[in-house]
Amino acid sequence: MLFWNDIYKIIMNKLELNNVFLELKKNQNRIANTSYKERIIKLKKLNEILIEYKKQIHKALYEDFKKHPSEVDLTEIYPVTSEIKHNIKNLKNWLKDKKVKTPTALLGSNSYIKNEAKGVVLIITPWNFPVNLSLIPLISAVSAGNSIVLKPSEITENTSKVIKLIVEKTFKSNEVQVILGGPDVAKNLLKIPFNHIYFTGSPVIGKVVMEAAAKNLASVTLELGGKSPTIVDNSCSIENAAKRIAWSKFINNGQICIAPDYVLVHKSIKEKFKKIIISKIKEYYNEDVSKSSSYCRIVNKKHFNRVKLLLDDSIKNGDKVIHGGNCIEKENFIEPTIIEKVSEKSIVNHEEIFGPILPLFEYESIDEAINFINNKEKPLALYIYSRNKNNINKIINNTSSGGVCINHSAMHYSNSNLPFGGINNSGVGKSKGIYGFEEFSNKKSVLKQNLPSATDLMMPPYNDLKQKLIDFSIKWF
Repeated sequence: MLFWNDIYKIIMNKLELNNVFLELKKNQNRIANTSYKERIIKLKKLNEILIEYKKQIHKALYEDFKKHPSEVDLTEIYPVTSEIKHNIKNLKNWLKDKKVKTPTALLGSNSYIKNEAKGVVLIITPWNFPVNLSLIPLISAVSAGNSIVLKPSEITENTSKVIKLIVEKTFKSNEVQVILGGPDVAKNLLKIPFNHIYFTGSPVIGKVVMEAAAKNLASVTLELGGKSPTIVDNSCSIENAAKRIAWSKFINNGQICIAPDYVLVHKSIKEKFKKIIISKIKEYYNEDVSKSSSYCRIVNKKHFNRVKLLLDDSIKNGDKVIHGGNCIEKENFIEPTIIEKVSEKSIVNHEEIFGPILPLFEYESIDEAINFINNKEKPLALYIYSRNKNNINKIINNTSSGGVCINHSAMHYSNSNLPFGGINNSGVGKSKGIYGFEEFSNKKSVLKQNLPSATDLMMPPYNDLKQKLIDFSIKWF
């Protein structure tokens, strides 16, 4: 009996998801033809509802992460409200037809590019910043005039429920739908012929999404991750480097795709850097971090065990823990931890950590640091702490990454004028601002013939005169 009940649930789930898709598809042309003013009204309403539900968001993220309200406002609310304001300010201009030059051979015509909505799009978002990483791509998709299915993570269950409430209060059901559920729901959604799929998560699942999209020839945006390196050279302000790396690594308990994954620090300043970064950790989170309300927790037991395994593996391989290392299983607590003398065999040397463990490596020459980075997959972000322009330029010009931040970490994400995204293993496509808008848009080329066309003179049947005209065009135009 249980077997048939399970089958029934699977069938009903698929039918419900298909019905959602068909409802959105039926309405997609109306949405696509809305004016910039109509879209701005929706964005303003989303901003109002978001602020209205601020306390519910605080409560949900505390239940999911034990995250401090100030950290929620800084990393979840502010990025969204900032993105909304940016889109409202620029949307009119983004939607204007862009005139382009017409070659002489096409004299008598004019050409332009029109940004049109891709259609019905799917957005699958992660658990680490559930509000931020759900609503920012939603803002881009709404700005571009799409009909949308949003699938937030089931891991942050409490926050996902609030996201659903916010969206339902803002949009009509034939404009945007939020679908809750686990991996089976996501798997069924990927079988539906969406026009575009936007996914944020791991490279492993990113490949699954890309494969599913290929079956329907859907375009994709993949915001992935990887091992984002940090170089600290001997010309930098060690104080600034230490405090900013400590902040960007251990905020959200290291569960950040653009967190510094490891640090390459110049041999001559390594000991001083170690001393200062440890002092900054204590300054931010007290001597007993487990009692700090400013330090959130690993999201669940599964991820706690994953990060704990990385730490245990490092210790087993002889890596030296110079700070932290304490764990409280019942609280999903792992102390901010710094390790050095990392073995080649250690997992932290090869896999994205996505938790509060920071490996330190020393180097002597910039070339050595560059080679270390280039021997790994291209990262989502690269951080450089330096006052040496030659070093900075050499690193930028000889490494490849989704983005670079100089003398700070992660802050490039906060600028909506910059594209955000990875390259190859760390991502496909870009998000935020006009770049997010363009990911959800089709650049339609339009040519309008106004006067008699020279091509009319070259149409069949061909003869010597027409051949001369063709030869003339080839030579001069």
